[in-house]
Amino acid sequence: MEMNEFWTYRDLLFELIRREILVRYRHSFLGVAWALLQPLGLMLLFTFVFTRAVSVAGLKALEVPYPLFVYIGVLPWTLFAAGLNGCIGSLSSQRDLVTKVYFPHQILPLSAIASALFDFLVASVVLVGLVVYYSLAGGVRLPLSCALLMLPLVLAVQLLLMVGLGLWLAMANLWYRDVKYLFAVGIQMWMFLTNVLYPLPTDGSILVRVLVAVNPMVPIISAYRDIVLKGQLPASGPFLSACLMAIVLAVSGWTAFRSLESRFAERV
Repeated sequence: MEMNEFWTYRDLLFELIRREILVRYRHSFLGVAWALLQPLGLMLLFTFVFTRAVSVAGLKALEVPYPLFVYIGVLPWTLFAAGLNGCIGSLSSQRDLVTKVYFPHQILPLSAIASALFDFLVASVVLVGLVVYYSLAGGVRLPLSCALLMLPLVLAVQLLLMVGLGLWLAMANLWYRDVKYLFAVGIQMWMFLTNVLYPLPTDGSILVRVLVAVNPMVPIISAYRDIVLKGQLPASGPFLSACLMAIVLAVSGWTAFRSLESRFAERV
């Protein structure tokens, strides 16, 4: 499938994104406010757990309030988890579309990622509010610098990573339906091996260092924090490594998707 063919079906992509968002919130009392409440609720929960109930090494050394620290981790992680969770069933749950209608089937997992991105953008309003609150009332100096211009690039790298993983997960779930159950467990374990809730130890065992090195979400979340909290560019080495992983996964996932697409109908 050439990219110009994919571009031809862009209206279908936009329609699927719109439908995904409308179906999610149409009969909800709070509507789009749920996009705010999920990461905000996680922030409040983990703030209580890790500052009141449990003592975690490294939190006392933070230079910013923990709620702000954890929200900048929870926000991109919620996008990551929700987008990939939508990708897993994007093919298997759309039997009629996959078997009876011709279109680039990459559109289905991409629409799941795009709808998760919508929630991310809505929930970013809370982050802006936290930054303003702690800057004005909390006495915390959060520098504004040109590094903020790099935020779209960090988000683009994360989305590219999600596209690669999402394509692989959507295909795997067609062949093995238990992939979605494994993912539900694995994504929780993955979060605790990432710097979402607390700074990862720098003097850990070799196993910990290896897990951090192969986890692309660690430098991505660190990049968000470096830019917003420190006003500086992320560390180039780890971030470039995450970029490379994202490109490899996206290219390999897209190639595999194209080569196996003709067999999707028999697996749905």
